[in-house]
Amino acid sequence: MTMAATSSGRVPLQRLRIIGALILREMGTKTGESRWSYIWAIAEPLGGIALLSLAFGIMLARPPIGHNFPLFYATGVMPFSLYSAVAAKIANSLPANRGLLTYPVVTILDTILARWILETLTNILVAIVLFASIIWIYDLHLLLRYDRLIHAFGAASLLGLGMGTLNCVLFFYFPIWRNIWSILNRPMFLVSAVMFTFESLPGDVRSWMQYNPLVHIVGEARVGIFGTYRGSYVDLPYVLGIAATLFLVGAVLIQRNHARLIQN
Repeated sequence: MTMAATSSGRVPLQRLRIIGALILREMGTKTGESRWSYIWAIAEPLGGIALLSLAFGIMLARPPIGHNFPLFYATGVMPFSLYSAVAAKIANSLPANRGLLTYPVVTILDTILARWILETLTNILVAIVLFASIIWIYDLHLLLRYDRLIHAFGAASLLGLGMGTLNCVLFFYFPIWRNIWSILNRPMFLVSAVMFTFESLPGDVRSWMQYNPLVHIVGEARVGIFGTYRGSYVDLPYVLGIAATLFLVGAVLIQRNHARLIQN
């Protein structure tokens, strides 16, 4: 009994240590040797988003919600960017870590979870800095709903985890799927209500758009930022259901084909 309990307690601890080591490795790969590189990894996407916010703010001075276009744009682009970054990073976990997967203690799911944690934390940090900067620069007084913001960014992260895990397997077995997915993914920014509101669309378009889980995630983020925005169409259980299904299917395929995935 004692030996079994000790053994079962060591397994989760060992997994946590492995995932922690993989996170540190990913940070080193992502940023290089300089200690300032990780700051640059945050500043680079932050600067790009800030410039786009200012550019669109000049062209479209009156946003659909509120009075500040950079803030409106940030509420759409940040959860979308979190999902995109997590999904893309996880989908490439296999080729990026093939050397490490020759060690019996390291599994594909370990590398996936490490990348998920690091990308999620990095993009959330970018979002915090961006929102705080916009609020400070424009001297905005907002009644933030932090619970709704946590829901939005959490759902975006989990959806990215699910999509990335499934694509990790599909990219291996069907290389052509990588190109097909790239084509299918290009219009997602335009059909995820980043630049407009869901309510501004015609009824027949809304009936199709509501099947896009990112529309619900963006809507939840805007409910968290704009106190007057209701977002009655938001259905987070639907988003989480899709995320869980994608992850479970991908994880089962990885577990059943683990030997083949690491040998090729």
